[in-house]
Parts: sequence; structure tokens; C-alpha cells
Amino acid sequence: MTADRHALLCHPDAKPPAGVGVVASATRTADGGLQLDYRLRGDLSGLILPTAETVLPSERLWAYTCLEAFVATAGETAYVEFNFAPNGQWHRFAFSAYRQSVTPPQTPAPQIALARDAAGLGLSVRLAASALPAGPLQVGLTAVLLDRAGRHSYWALRHPPGRPDFHHRDGFALALP
Repeated sequence: MTADRHALLCHPDAKPPAGVGVVASATRTADGGLQLDYRLRGDLSGLILPTAETVLPSERLWAYTCLEAFVATAGETAYVEFNFAPNGQWHRFAFSAYRQSVTPPQTPAPQIALARDAAGLGLSVRLAASALPAGPLQVGLTAVLLDRAGRHSYWALRHPPGRPDFHHRDGFALALP
């Protein structure tokens, strides 16, 4: 199945790094899992991109350059958040309702592939069905970019009104059967 690539939009209150763009896609796999593909395009020299030698605190990947997915079952309040750093680190959070954290069940680690080239950085992730809520999904594809001046920009398919808030269900803009 071919996935549509979606351009993520920088939150209007954040200053986007000059010449940088983010595209992402999400597709259900035949076994009920989820394939995520992200691409940072443009001149990335102004971003802080952790390398394989960099070890970040896994529960705070979102405080650095991080590609994310928020996944829920349509009509349910519970959801999961996945954070993926450009160095291959990842973390999974689980929530029973808006920002109400719970301990996530044990699930297989995602399969992550990174590719850096002159045009940017690509990150592909395959999540097992057991790591996801059951049923038709609502997905928020997001990114946090940290520039060398220490500023964050927040990118999403759709931003709800107000401050950046990836947990807000209005941002879970992609429906997948």
C-alpha cells in the first residue's frame, strides 16, 4: 500500500528554521501494525540533530529534535505517543485520557531505519499491531525541531487553536482503517 506524504505545518507562534520542511506519512500494514515515514528536508545545518553517539534521556526526547506519532482509536479517550530521535532512540507513552499518563504495556520495540543524505534526513518506523490501540485509528503526525539557538519549532498535520499541543485530539488529523 502506498502512503500519502503530508507536509507538516509549523505552529504559527514558532519561528521555523529557514529552508527546512517536514513531511510524514502513516500507513496500516497488512498485519495491523503501522508504518511511519518522516523526512526532514532542506538545509539541516541549523538544527541540533543527535547522532548515534549521543544518548538522550528517553522520556524527554520531545525536548530535542524528535519525530512523533500520537495514536488513538476513533471515539476512545485513551491514546499512545511515540517519540523517535534522529539517533535511533525511541520512547512510548500511554494515556488514559488527555495528558493522563498510565504505564504502557510491554510491546515489541519498533523497527527503525535512519537515512541521512545531502537532501535531508529520513526516518522510517514500523510499529507492531500489539503496540497500537485496536480498531480504526486517528493519528497525529508531529515533529519538534530544536535549532542551534535553542529554539523549538512545533510541526503537525493540524494545530488546534492556542499554544502548541500535540495531545489535543483536534491534531489527530489522519484517519486510518
